[in-house]
Formats: sequence, structure tokens, C-alpha cells
Amino acid sequence: MLFSLGFRKSKTSHHPRDHKLKALVQLKQYSYSEVKKITKSFSHTIGTGGFGTVYGGNLCNGCKVAVKVLKNLLGFCYEGSRRAIVYEFLENGSLDQFISKKSSLNLDTSTLYGIALGVARGLEYLHHGCKTRIVHFDIKPQNILLDDNLCPKVSDFGLAKLCEKRESILSLLDTRGTIGYIAPEVFSRIYGRASYKSDVYSYGMLVLEMIGARNKETVETAASDASSTYFPDWIYKDLVEGEHTWVTGDATKEEKEVAKKMILVGLWCIQPCPSNRPPMNRVVEMMEGRLDAIEVPPKHSLQLSAAPLAESSSWLSEENSDYSEVLL
Repeated sequence: MLFSLGFRKSKTSHHPRDHKLKALVQLKQYSYSEVKKITKSFSHTIGTGGFGTVYGGNLCNGCKVAVKVLKNLLGFCYEGSRRAIVYEFLENGSLDQFISKKSSLNLDTSTLYGIALGVARGLEYLHHGCKTRIVHFDIKPQNILLDDNLCPKVSDFGLAKLCEKRESILSLLDTRGTIGYIAPEVFSRIYGRASYKSDVYSYGMLVLEMIGARNKETVETAASDASSTYFPDWIYKDLVEGEHTWVTGDATKEEKEVAKKMILVGLWCIQPCPSNRPPMNRVVEMMEGRLDAIEVPPKHSLQLSAAPLAESSSWLSEENSDYSEVLL
């Protein structure tokens, strides 16, 4: 484990970071021996993220907890190199188990929409609501955790980067992500510079998978040249031809419209040229707005060509000036 959220202040230390502890909400500080006892010597591994391992355990009052980034922060441990943070455990786990074709757990379109909107609002806060912008860089179903009410929580900030809205330019040398969700500009500069719009791309792939995942494997198996770009192409073709194979046959008109809205938003979010993607505050507006207010993105923009793509979006005029000023 590697955690550094809280710091214990000694009587003689005057390091600036020690004073930051006073600004935190009142949290219980656990000793390392207590954390070992809670997790039964780290015997139950719940999962492993980009920057640490999550262990399950129980507090002395019987409350289930997870030691790492999950839900409400309950406490922390900081003893030299031994660091941990204790969060409330999320019983419903991650989104991927609900949208996989092999999963027996089905969520209706309305619930999927609520989850997608919740994730959009979370990213909107990270990008536009914080004094210092936070770019997650690893948005995927495994990192979207669901509470008892299926309310989504964005988790695993091991790859995240802080970016001052009008000052910082961060290095891409250590930037990573997950294949299938990582934006093209993150691994190739021919598509532009990586920025908070890279999270928008990952969000778009997430939403498309939420709607079409159950058909994704069948479609890719049937394609001789299946690739990471084939799935969005299939979704687009299905959309414009009106096949709508990504909804069940007994879906209501309202459910079909909600699914179509999610598809359109997802397709706009995965535009190869970063400036053609809507910022997350615009994504939230699109998700909450009317279906007929969302245009169908041009087909050619979905192709990851070997040359930079033209920045040509008629309706996405809201390219905040901070995009050109806030690059990673």
C-alpha cells in the first residue's frame, strides 16, 4: 500500500504539511497494528488499482470497511513508510460487473443513465469545481464504484494529476491509462496535447460500453480486423441505420430515447481531436437536456487517422480559453 492523505503532527515538527492536518475534518488516526487487526493482517484483498491495493476488514463495532479509496473517509494511518486510509466499504462493487456480457446482473436503461450522469457530474467537479483541476487519467468501469443506492463514486486516483487552471503544464512522461479507454493524444502527439479532455474521451468510451457492452464481444468476434476503434464504429453504424441493437426488444420508447442520448453523448466525447470534445460541464448539460438538441457527430471524426484532425465542430463553440492554457 502507498497512501499519503493524512499526516500525524509531532510536538517538535514545524513542517508545512503537518499544519495541513488541522484543516482536515476530524478523522480517527489508526496505528499500523490497528490497521493490521482490522484487515486481519491484510488477508482479504478486494482489488488492486493503479496506485495501491484495497483490503477488506471490520472495525471493532462490526462496521465493514475497505482500506484505500472507496467511499466516506473514516480514518487514516501514518507511521513512517506505513500509510493507509480507511474508507466505508461499498457493497455493490464496481460498474464492470453490471455491464459485462457475461454478467448475470442487469441494470435497466434508466439506472444506467443515472450512473452515467453521476459520473459526469463527478468529473465536472474534478475539472471545473476544484481550485486546482484534477485530471483522473484512468476512467473505466472498474474504477466506478456503486453504493447501496447504485450512486457512482469515481475511485482510484493513482494516475491522477493536479493542474492549475491557467498555469501548469505537466509532463506526459509518466502518464498512463487503460487500453480501450485511454485518449489517443495521451500516447501520440499527432492528435494534440493531453489535457482534461483526455478524461472526456475515457468517459465517452465508458458510456458507450455501458449501453453496448453486451453486444460488443459478439460484434468484435464477427469482425476479422477487430480493434479498439471497431466498437465505436459499430455503435455509430447501428445508430445512423436505426437498428438500435444496443437496446432490448421490449424497451419502451422512453428507454430507447435515453439510450440514444447516451450514445450520442458518448460519440461526441470520443472525438479524436480533443478540442472537438465537449468539456464535462457541457456533457452534463447534454445528458440532462433534450435528445433532439444533440447533433449526430460526423462519421469521419471517429476514425483515428495518421494525421492531425481538423478542429471542426459547429456547435461546440464553448471551448473555454483555459483549454489552450491548461495542457498536460
